[in-house]
Order: sequence, then structure tokens, then C-alpha cells
Amino acid sequence: MKKHACIMVVDDEQAILRLLSRILEPEGYRVIVADNGSSALALLEEYGPDLVILDIMMPGLDGFEVLEFIRQRSDIPIIMLTGKQEATSVRDALISGADDYVKKPFRTQEFLARIRAKLRRAEKNPAGTTTFRLGRGKQEVNNAMLSEICLFQEVEYEGC
Repeated sequence: MKKHACIMVVDDEQAILRLLSRILEPEGYRVIVADNGSSALALLEEYGPDLVILDIMMPGLDGFEVLEFIRQRSDIPIIMLTGKQEATSVRDALISGADDYVKKPFRTQEFLARIRAKLRRAEKNPAGTTTFRLGRGKQEVNNAMLSEICLFQEVEYEGC
């Protein structure tokens, strides 16, 4: 994993911004914070972070709008960190291009493991595609397609 990865945290709650900075900085990450969607977009262009942690419910540009803007320009990993608990929010975020969805409150060590995993995959796979062996051939699947496949399987086996 890249040393001193830059992580942008976007949340309108100052307490969450401070908490995530206190969690991430001792782990060796450079942390850029934005308290709204518009600031996030400006900082995205300026710093080019390696990963974005993004809240959904914010005044002005919400997390879905920021997610859409980023996905039109970049495949950087995006983890939605939000208080929204509804299954439709999880589904919508993943289909829209989020790489993960973590609900507040979160477990610190699990959250750090998710961040490390996303950064590790991004470093190994900078183009945003995953190659699967299907039978005798190979099939390339982009991250959005993979999210949709995983969502389909989750629903298909619900209640087992």
C-alpha cells in the first residue's frame, strides 16, 4: 500500500471530521477535510486524494451529488459513511459508484481495515476493473458492475 495515502473526509459534522482525523492521522494517512460538498469538489481538484470518505446528508450538494461528480471523473475509492440506515440508501450508493457503505456509529478497527482494503485494491487495480476467470476465458468487470452483481446475490439469498 502506498505510504502516506491522502484521504479526503467529507462531512458537515465537525465532530466527525475531528474524530476521523484523530483516527486516520496516527495510521500514517494525510487527511484533508471538507465540511460540505462544494468544498469537497474544490479540494478534490487541488489534492487528488487516494480515497474519499463521504457523508450523504449534507446541506447544499449532498453526498450522492458529490459521488456522481467524482465518478464522472475518477475511479478513486469512495466509502460512504453515513447515519442513513435504510437498505435503499445502501443500494443507491453502491449502484451510483460507491465502493463501500459504512453506517454510523462504526467500529474503528473494522473501518480502518475497510480503508486499507480499498487502498490496496486501488493500488493493484488502478483502472477500476477486475478480471474474473469464467470457464476457460476471462471476463473484465468494472467496479459498478461488480456492486450490482453483489447486490443481486444479496437479495437473491435473502432469508436463507
